[in-house]
Amino acid sequence: MRKLAPIGIAAAEIGGMTIHSFLGEQRNSGKPQTIKPGDSKLEKKWRLVEYLLIDEMSMVGLNLLAKLNRIICSAKHADLQVLFGGKSGKLPNEKEIQQRAARSLILQISCVVKLTQQMRTEDPRYLQLLERLRHGQCTYDDYELLLTRVVGQPSAPILVFRNEVRTYLNNKAVIYKATQIGQEPMVCVAQDTCKGKPIDDPTH
Repeated sequence: MRKLAPIGIAAAEIGGMTIHSFLGEQRNSGKPQTIKPGDSKLEKKWRLVEYLLIDEMSMVGLNLLAKLNRIICSAKHADLQVLFGGKSGKLPNEKEIQQRAARSLILQISCVVKLTQQMRTEDPRYLQLLERLRHGQCTYDDYELLLTRVVGQPSAPILVFRNEVRTYLNNKAVIYKATQIGQEPMVCVAQDTCKGKPIDDPTH
C-alpha cells in the first residue's frame, strides 16, 4: 500500500509522504513531471502496489489528482485500488476567504459611473496612436512621434538582460562611432583557454 496526503502533518500521521514529494515537484512550481509511456522505472515502482490511500481528500486539488492519474495510467502493470480518506468538508483557506470578502464588497456597490471621455491628453495624434497601440496596429508614423518624446541623453546606457542583445547593441554603437570619427573598426579575437591550454575546437 502506498500512503499519500496533501500536507506533511497528515502524511506523517499515516506513515506516508506528501503528494508533492511523491510527484517530485515543489508545491508552487507549476512544472509538470515528465512521464513517458513504457517507463520501466515507473512500472517497477508501481508493480507491487495494490492499494493507494490518499488521506485528507478534501484538501487535494483537481490538478494533483490529474497528475496522479497520469502516473498510474502510464504504469501499465499497476492495477490498484484507490482509497480516499478524510472529511468531506474543510475550512475555507485564506484565498477563498478574501474572495468572499471581495464579493461582499462588490455587492454593496449601488452606483456605477462609467467614464467615456478620455482626459489624459488633448493631442489628437497621440490619442490616435494610443488607440492603434491598444489594437496592435501601430504605424511607422507612430514610431516617429514617440521618438519626439524621448527624454534623456543620447549617450545614456541601455539596460538589457541577454548577452546576445548586449553584444548586438555594442557592435552597432562601435560601428556608429567609427563612422562618426572616420575610423575603421578593429576586430580582436580572444583566445580561450582551459587549465592553461588553448581551446582550438569551440565544441570542447
